[in-house]
Amino acid sequence: MAVHSLHHSNMIFCFSAFLLLFRGASAQLSSNYYATKCPRALSTIRTAVNNAVVKEHRMGASLLRLHFHDCFVNGCDASVLLDDTSSFTGEKTAGPNADSLRGFEVIDTIKSQMESICPGVVSCADILAVAARDSVVALGGPSWTVQLGRRDSTTASFTAANSEIPSPGMDLSDLLVGFSNKGFSAEEMVALSGAHTTGQARCVIFRERINKEANINSTFAASLKSNCPSTGGDDNLAPLDATTPVIFDNAYFKNLVNKKGLLHSDQQLFNGGSTDSQVTTYSNNPATFRADFANAMVKIGNLSPLTGSSGQIRADCRKIN
Repeated sequence: MAVHSLHHSNMIFCFSAFLLLFRGASAQLSSNYYATKCPRALSTIRTAVNNAVVKEHRMGASLLRLHFHDCFVNGCDASVLLDDTSSFTGEKTAGPNADSLRGFEVIDTIKSQMESICPGVVSCADILAVAARDSVVALGGPSWTVQLGRRDSTTASFTAANSEIPSPGMDLSDLLVGFSNKGFSAEEMVALSGAHTTGQARCVIFRERINKEANINSTFAASLKSNCPSTGGDDNLAPLDATTPVIFDNAYFKNLVNKKGLLHSDQQLFNGGSTDSQVTTYSNNPATFRADFANAMVKIGNLSPLTGSSGQIRADCRKIN
């Protein structure tokens, strides 16, 4: 009897282990997730992104940033899109996001299109991941295969958004730790920083750098002060890459070599530290940067996605079902 029970227990254990293994395998993301579930999903997202970027080039950078700020807080689960409610504080008002994240209306438009062609099928998290890739392509950058099948969170974390998203005031050592905590190497961190080859920043973010830091080209600093005075004008904008602000290229790294990084955290990548040589490599080899950036973006998209029966497919990206 004891032997029979033991044998029975082993069978149950093995079957349970098989189920766990199968569940793990089935929970993985897939590049063709919507091939039969919603065949028009990817082309519809691409068209919407292209239209938004043609209308305003800056939107490409904004949509890329939305995906990044989503994935760095509890994984790629569209938590960043949730609006605050009377009983819930989301991530939109956290320090790194308030008054700077944008593009929510573009995502809303795409989501409404998804709901009309494939109701309840395409997640907001996947829309963010695909829109980020399509934005980079629309601005002349590299493409990559987006893994799909993420589901949407039913929670967000104001606290994590404040503590886990890298700050533009960070030194190199803190940047390295922040990215390492998410599983990224120093090389991947430098490649991902190249996203700053497009987009803009507010005066309040770079005012201290152009007035107090020594490792900045003096002509470059002077040109910024006219639009970013020592007091006032907090929301005045300047391009992160003043050379080719609406083209996704390697000019960002060339600017760093010439001490023309707009943000403190940008110039930290080329400031006599361990990442100088990689910045130099990217400044001379655009193809190397493009390849490394694309690979790192795939890895960003794989940060702790909700799959299987976890989370939900939100009908409205701004609120849980």
